[in-house]
Amino acid sequence: MRLKTKRAAAKRFKITGSGKIRRRHSHHSHILTKKNRKRKRNMKDWAGLSSSDRKRVRKMLHI
Repeated sequence: MRLKTKRAAAKRFKITGSGKIRRRHSHHSHILTKKNRKRKRNMKDWAGLSSSDRKRVRKMLHI
């Protein structure tokens, strides 16, 4: 029997061509009026994943 990917993780993380894992920034969905322009602009970009989380996410995605 094959292992299934955790669908919640698959929706939140993206694998780059070189095998790195990318994630989205949090707090960018609502209550944006009190956040300044620079902060919102920086939240648009994808962020890297910390080394401590990398192993756990790889396990969830079965990489």
